[in-house]
Amino acid sequence: MLCLRAIRPFSWRVFHFRPFSFEPVISQMNNCTDEEQIFGLIEKNKSLLSEKQVGCALSMLWQFQKQKTSSVKNVDCIRNHPQFLTLRNLATTKMGFMSDSTLVNVLYIIQQFGIEAHDSLVEALVTEAWRRLERFDISVLSKFSSCLADQHLYYSPLMGKIADIVNRNLENIQDLRSLSVLMVSISSLISQRFQEKLVNKAELLFDTMDSSQVNTARRIVQFLRNIKYSYYPLLERCNKVFLSNMNHLDLDSISKILSLYHSLQFHSFEFILMTKKRLTEMIPLFDHPASCVKLFVALGPMAGPEEKKQLKSTILLMSEELTGQQALAVMGAMEEMESRNSRLIKKITSILHKHLDNYKPIELLRITQALIFLHFQSKELFVKLRELLLSYLKVSVIPSEISILVYALSMLPSAHLDDVRMSQIEAVLPQCDLHDLNIFATSVLRCIQYDHMYLDNIPGKQLKVLQKLDHYGHQRLQECKSLNLLWEEVKSLKGDWFADSLLEETVVTLQRLMDEINYINVAGIASFISRTNILSTSLLDKIASVVLQQIEKIHPFAILAIILPFSTLNYDPPQRDEFFGTCIQHLNSYLSVLDPLVLVFLGYSLATLGYFPEDLLKAIFNIKFLARLDSQLELICSSLNMKVQFRLMELNRAVCLECPEYQIPWFHDRFCQQHYIKDFGSMNGAQQQIYKMLAEVLGGINFVKASVLTPYYYTIDFECILDKRRNPLPYGSHNTTLEKLPKIHLESNTQIAGSRLPPGAEKIALEFLDSRAFCRNIPHLKGKSAMKKRHLEILGYHVIQIPPFEWNSMALSTKAARMDYLRERIFGEGKS
Repeated sequence: MLCLRAIRPFSWRVFHFRPFSFEPVISQMNNCTDEEQIFGLIEKNKSLLSEKQVGCALSMLWQFQKQKTSSVKNVDCIRNHPQFLTLRNLATTKMGFMSDSTLVNVLYIIQQFGIEAHDSLVEALVTEAWRRLERFDISVLSKFSSCLADQHLYYSPLMGKIADIVNRNLENIQDLRSLSVLMVSISSLISQRFQEKLVNKAELLFDTMDSSQVNTARRIVQFLRNIKYSYYPLLERCNKVFLSNMNHLDLDSISKILSLYHSLQFHSFEFILMTKKRLTEMIPLFDHPASCVKLFVALGPMAGPEEKKQLKSTILLMSEELTGQQALAVMGAMEEMESRNSRLIKKITSILHKHLDNYKPIELLRITQALIFLHFQSKELFVKLRELLLSYLKVSVIPSEISILVYALSMLPSAHLDDVRMSQIEAVLPQCDLHDLNIFATSVLRCIQYDHMYLDNIPGKQLKVLQKLDHYGHQRLQECKSLNLLWEEVKSLKGDWFADSLLEETVVTLQRLMDEINYINVAGIASFISRTNILSTSLLDKIASVVLQQIEKIHPFAILAIILPFSTLNYDPPQRDEFFGTCIQHLNSYLSVLDPLVLVFLGYSLATLGYFPEDLLKAIFNIKFLARLDSQLELICSSLNMKVQFRLMELNRAVCLECPEYQIPWFHDRFCQQHYIKDFGSMNGAQQQIYKMLAEVLGGINFVKASVLTPYYYTIDFECILDKRRNPLPYGSHNTTLEKLPKIHLESNTQIAGSRLPPGAEKIALEFLDSRAFCRNIPHLKGKSAMKKRHLEILGYHVIQIPPFEWNSMALSTKAARMDYLRERIFGEGKS
C-alpha cells in the first residue's frame, strides 16, 4: 500500500497535463500538405504536445523536404522557424518518455536539418540513446549507428560498443537492410575475423533480400570498399541487383556505385554498358551545375566522341557558376578522359586558381597532377601553388600529409627543396610506413635530378635523406610480422627507388611470411609478384599449393591474377598440369560472364604457358564475343585499348601457330600492318655495329638481313641462311646502306618461313635481347620471349637469343671477342 501511494503522485505529475487522446492531433498532422500547416498545429497545441506528437511533427517536416528537388529545398527556413525552436525545446524535455525508435528517429531528423553535433539537443539525444543501447532492436541500432557516422564518430567508444553488440548478436540478426547499415558504420574498427563473419552473414542473408533493395546492395559494396576486400561472390550478386534496377537508378546512385567499383577494381562490362546508356539519356535533363558536374564525372570517361563534345560544351557554358570543388571534380575527370580541350582546361584552371587558397593538401596534389598531365603551363599558377604547398609544409607535422606536400612540390617545374624542408622530411622518417617512404624517395630523386640539371650540384642533405630512406625502408621490412599489413603497404608501390632499394628485400619478407598466404590474399600476392619480375620459386610453389588446396574458396574472377606471375616469369610449379588444369576447370562455368578484357588477358597468359583450353578459345574467337569486346574498347582509355588489341593479336597468332587443329583464322593482318610496318626505320649505333660484324662473320652484307618481319608479324633483329654444310647463303642484291634499312622482308603469312629453302638449309634468327627479357634476379628467360622463341621455331627458324649479360660482359669487351662469339653461336664451336 505504501508503495502504491508513493507511485500515485509521480504518475500524476507525469501524465496529468497530457491530453486525454492525442490521436486527433497526429491525424491532423498526417493530413497536412506543407510545413506551415505543421507549424500552425504546433503553435496551437504546444503546451499539450506529447513526445509521440513531437516525433510525428518532425517526421512530417522531413517527409516534405525529401519530396522536394535539391533546388527547392528550404532546410534553412525550416531550421530557423520559431515553431521549429518550439519542437526542439519539446524534444529536449520529453526525450526521456520517447520510445527507442522515436528517440533515434528524432536524432536522425534533427541531424538532417543541419543541427551540429555539438548542439545541446544532439548531445542529449546521443547520451540518452547510449544509456538505452543494449535494449535497441536491430533496426533502431542501425539507424543510431548511421547518426553517429554522420557525426564522423567512426572510432568512438560508442561505435565500439555498437560493434560489440553486433558481434554478440550476429547469429540472431535476420534483417540484411539493417545489418548493411551497421556494417558500413562499424567497418573502421573491427578485426579481420569479424569482417569475415559479417561478409559470410551478408552472403547468407542475401537471398532473403528483395531484389529491388538497391541501397542495401550499395551499402554492402561500400562495406567491402571500406575494408578493402574485393569479395567477388558478394560483388557479383550486388551487381545483379544494380543491373535489374538500372532504369530506377538516379545519377547520385550511379555515381556512388561507379566510385565504389573503381576503388575495389571491380569491372562489370554489362554494368558499364548499361550505365553509359542510362547516363547518356540524362544529358538533356540537367541544367544545374552540381548535377552537370556529377554527370560529367560519371559519364565523361566512358562517353563516345559526340557525348564528350556535348558534355564539355555544357560544362563550358555554366563554368562561371562552378564552385571550387566542382571545378576540381571536372579537372579530375578531364585527366581521366585524357582531354586536350584547351579552352575548357583554361576555363577550369582559372576557377581552380581563384579558389586555390581553400583547397586541402591532398586536393592541391590532385590539381598539380592534373595540370602536369594535361600539359597546362601557367607560371603565375605554379608560383601560387608552390607558395601554398610550402606554407602548408611549414606547419604540418603529420607524416602522410608532409609526404603529399613534398610530392606535389617535386612535380612543379622548379622541383627544388631547401635544407630546411629536407630536415623536416628527415625528422618524420621514423614514423613513416613504406608508402610514405616511397613517396618521399620519389620526390627527393626528382629534386636531385632538377638540381643536377639546373643548379649543377647535388646538396649533401638530399643524399643523406636518401640514405636514411633506405635504412628505414629496410628496417620496416625486417620488423614486419604480418603478411596482410605488409601487403597493405606494398601493393601499390612503384618507382625507381622502391625497385632499386627495397624490391628484393620485400620479396625476402614475403618469403618469410608466406605461410600466411591463403585464399583471401593469394590473388593479390600473385599479382604483386608478377610486377616485381623477381622469380621466387618458393613463393610461386606456395601460391600453387594454396590454390590446389583451397580452389573452391577462390572466385574465378581471381584466376587471372593467380596465373599471371607463372605466365610472366615463365615458371612451372612442381604440379604444373594439376595446377593449371584446376585453374582452367574452375573458370569454365564462368566464361560467359567474365569481363571481355579479362578473357583476352586470360587466353594470352595461358597461351604464354603453352595452354590452349578449347572452351576458352571458343568463347573468345566468335563474332558475338568480338562484338562485345569492340563495345568495351570504346569505353576504356587509349593505352588500355591498345594493350588489349595487341594481346588479342598475340593470342590469335599463338593459336594459329600452336593449335592449327582448332581452325581459328588469322585476322590481324591489317592491324599488324598499321602498327609494325610504319614503325620500321633506321638502325641505332649499336645495331649498326652488330650489322657490320655479322656481315664480316658471314662474308658480306648480302648474307644478312636486318629488321626482318616474319609471317604472323614477329620482328627479328637479324636473319641469315645456312646451307646443309653450315655455309652462309646470299640473299641477292640489297643496295643496303647502314643509315637506311633494306626494304622490310615480309613473307606471306600463309606459309612457313623455311618452306622455300634449299634442301637441308635453315634460317637463323638472331635476337639481341635486353634485360627486360629476363627475370630481375636470375638469368631466366621470361614468358613472352620464351613464347616468341617457340613460335619462331615453328616458323622454321633456328633461334639464337643473345642475352645482354653475355654480349656486354667483360669477356666480350673487344670486337675480336664478339666476332668469335658470333661465329660460335651461328656456326657452332670450332668454326673459323
